[in-house]
Amino acid sequence: MDHAAARPRVTPALGFFLDWPSPDRAARLLIDRHAEINGDHYEFLVPAAEATSERHPLAATLALRAMIDFTLSKARSKRYGYAAQHLAECAALASRIENYGAFEPHATYVARLKQEHGRKYGFWSLTEA
Repeated sequence: MDHAAARPRVTPALGFFLDWPSPDRAARLLIDRHAEINGDHYEFLVPAAEATSERHPLAATLALRAMIDFTLSKARSKRYGYAAQHLAECAALASRIENYGAFEPHATYVARLKQEHGRKYGFWSLTEA
């Protein structure tokens, strides 16, 4: 397990923990290596968010945020509907996160998204934020 967590690329390690299954290790990986997560890998991140949401809402939130950030930063308008759903999931998870640690609380994250991507009306029209 430690060998998998130490792999140079985070996506294969995440896939391993999801297949094992070890949602606790997947959550730890999402938190410890969040900066390395490529939000384009929704085939890993959606199952990771689902697997970790019950016991590890912060990890699930980080997986969802990675996909949101990728979608908006790359202006992938065909994914805006999914990104809006992910943002709603983050809002639902926020009430269960007791400590965000070094990560932005939900309201701060949404405010930053609005500042950086406020002109992406196609996305914002799909959200309640």
